[in-house]
Amino acid sequence: MSEDNKNVVKKEEMHLDDANRVRVLSPGMMVLKRFLRNRLAIVGMVIIVAMFLFAFVGGALYPYSESKVFYKTEQVMKEFAGATEIDQFQFQTADGVKLPSDINSKALIAVSKKKYVFQTRDGQMMGMSPAAEDSDVFLIYSLEPAQVFLKGNKEFDAAVEAGRADFEQDGKIYMFDGEDFKADVYEATELAVASKRSFTGYSKDTKFSYEFYRNALVAVATKATSFDADGVSYSLNEEGLVESNGEGYAVVSNMNFNAIDPGTFLDPAYKAAALEAFDAQGNSGSFEYADADGNNIEYRFEKKTGQYTIKKFQETRLIDIYAAPSKAHPVGTDANGMDLLARLMYGGRISLLIGFVVVFIEVFIGMIIGGVAGFFGGWVDNLLMRLVDVVYCIPAMPLYLILGSIMDYYQASPRARIYLLCVVMAVIGWVGIARIVRGQILSLREQEFMVAAEALGISTYRRIFKHLIPNVIPQLIVFASMGLGEVILSEASLSFLGLGIKYPAASWGSIINAVNDSYVMTNYLFVWLPAGTFILLTVLAFNFIGDGLRDAFDPKMKR
Repeated sequence: MSEDNKNVVKKEEMHLDDANRVRVLSPGMMVLKRFLRNRLAIVGMVIIVAMFLFAFVGGALYPYSESKVFYKTEQVMKEFAGATEIDQFQFQTADGVKLPSDINSKALIAVSKKKYVFQTRDGQMMGMSPAAEDSDVFLIYSLEPAQVFLKGNKEFDAAVEAGRADFEQDGKIYMFDGEDFKADVYEATELAVASKRSFTGYSKDTKFSYEFYRNALVAVATKATSFDADGVSYSLNEEGLVESNGEGYAVVSNMNFNAIDPGTFLDPAYKAAALEAFDAQGNSGSFEYADADGNNIEYRFEKKTGQYTIKKFQETRLIDIYAAPSKAHPVGTDANGMDLLARLMYGGRISLLIGFVVVFIEVFIGMIIGGVAGFFGGWVDNLLMRLVDVVYCIPAMPLYLILGSIMDYYQASPRARIYLLCVVMAVIGWVGIARIVRGQILSLREQEFMVAAEALGISTYRRIFKHLIPNVIPQLIVFASMGLGEVILSEASLSFLGLGIKYPAASWGSIINAVNDSYVMTNYLFVWLPAGTFILLTVLAFNFIGDGLRDAFDPKMKR
C-alpha cells in the first residue's frame, strides 16, 4: 500500500460517526448529556429560571415597591360631635375682671350649703346671689366690709325672711353673713354671672357682651320672654332661642356641644335639632339636618356615661387591606395594604438569595473541615469530627428562638436580620457536607494517583485542593442542589414563625405568615396561596435538579 493510501485510511479511521462521537465525549459533556435527558431535571431548571426571572426581572419592571401602601376612600360612620350636660358653673365675667382660681369649687360649696358669703383661697371675700328663687343662675360679687345699721332695717328683714343673703339699699347691693342685726355686712360689686348654660350664636363670628350674657341668663332664670342688652331688645322663648328683630341670634342651652373637628361650627339650628332628638328618642336614635348644600344628612347618636356621641357617615381615607385581585393589583393586597404581586417578586429575591448564600457558606466550611479531616486522619480527624458532633448537638430551633428574641430586643433592621439569618443557618448546616467530603477523601487518598502525587513531592495544599476536592465536587453539587430546597423551607418556616424576615421586608415565608389568622386563611386565599405555591414549586424544582445531577454523575444509581 502506497504512502498516500495509508494517509487516506488513517483519515477515515479518525472520522467519527455519531456512535463514536459519544464514546469520546469529555466526562463533563457526558454528565451534561445525561442531565439533559432527564425530563424532571429539565422541568426543574425551567421552574428555577422562571422564578429568577419573576423575582429579579419582574421586580425591576413592576411599578410598585414591596413596601408601598395603597389607600382607598370609603364612607365610614365616624364621630362628628359630642354633647354633654353641663354640671359645672360657667362663669361669664365683666370686662377686665379676673376671678379667683378656686371660684368654681367655692361656688359649688356655697350653693350646696346655701351660705352665699365665702372667702376664697387668696383671702378675697366673695358673694353669690341667685337671679331668682330656686334658680341656678347666680350673680357673683366682690365684697368689701361696710357699716350698715341692720336693726329695724326693712330691706334686711325682708331678705332674712326670704332666705336671701343680699338686699338693695340706696342703689347699692349689700350682702351679709348672719341672720340677725349682728351679721357682718359687705358692700357688693358685681363681677360675673354664673350658670350651667352655654350660648351659641347663629354666626360663628358672633361675640356676646357681658351685658347680653347677664341679662339673657337673668331672663332665663325669671322666665321672662324678653330682655334688653347693649341697646337692643331681644325675645326669648322656652326652648332658649334668642331672637332679634324676628331673626335668630343665639341659643341658650344646658348642653355643651363640641365638634370633633375644631374647625367645624355647630350652628344653633343643628343643636336645636339634636336636643329635640335627645328629648324625643332617649339614649339612642338619629336625626337629620341639612348641610350647607341643602342635602339632608343622617346623624346617629348614643348616650354613654352621661355623654352623647353623635356620628355620621364621612368620607374617610383607609388603607386598602385585603383588596381582591384586580387590574390595579393582579394578586390583591395584604393586611398592610401592600401590593402582593410586588411583595411576591421582592420576597422571591430574598428567599432564593438566602438559599444560595447559605448553601455556598455551608459547602465552603464543610469542604475545608471535611477535606482536612479526611486527608490528615489521626488526631486531626478525631478533633474535627468531635467538633462536627458538637455542632450536630446544637438545637437549631431554640437557637433560632433566642436569636429572634435578641434581634427583636435590639430592633434589628430587616436587612441585618437577613444577613444574620444566613450566617446562623450556614454555621449550623455545614456538618453534613463535612462528613460527606471526609468520607470521600478517606477513600480517595489511598488511590494510585494520590500515591503518585505524594511521590512527586506535590504540596499538601495542592494534593487536597487540586486533586482530592475536585473529585468530590460532583457529590457536593448534588448535595448543594438538594440542600437549596431545605434552606428555602427553613427560611419560610422561620419567617412564618416571626423569627426570620420581618415587615416591611418580604419573603415568601413572611407572606404566608397570614395563615396564622384562620379568618384570613379561609376568606383570603389570594394572600397566602401564591407564596405557598412558589415555595412548593421552587423546592420541588431544586429536588428535581438534584436528582438529575445525581443520576448524571452516577448512572449506576439509577439502574
